[in-house]
Amino acid sequence: MERRSIATTTWLEGYLARDWPGVRQVFRLRRERTIKGVKTVEEVYGITSLSRGKASASRLLSLVRSHWGIENQLFGVRDTTMGEDASRIRKGNAPEAMALLRNVALAALPKVKNRSRAGVMRHLCLHPKKALALLEKPGRQ
Repeated sequence: MERRSIATTTWLEGYLARDWPGVRQVFRLRRERTIKGVKTVEEVYGITSLSRGKASASRLLSLVRSHWGIENQLFGVRDTTMGEDASRIRKGNAPEAMALLRNVALAALPKVKNRSRAGVMRHLCLHPKKALALLEKPGRQ
């Protein structure tokens, strides 16, 4: 069970404008979760360039939630399945190139019912010919 609430203000706009030009709102998001009877509370703070006219409190709450959905679907998968955060590739364009290759690999993974992406990747590591066949154009086999 999860409950989210958000409080927004434009009161700090003038004060923060020097360090963050374009800031329009500041918000505090409170998440209350109960998992197996254990309640946890987390508060996070954020700033946005969206004015109140463009993003009411309920709209900001929706935007923050959708941001984490994207994070968990793409970046979380790249890290948990491919160990991206543990990568030691850090120089030049190599990190961006590797992120692109990881995205291509994830997009090429076949959807297998009752099998995780990690399980499919382990299977393809043991069967490289199958992995290479995924990169071939249909009809070229």
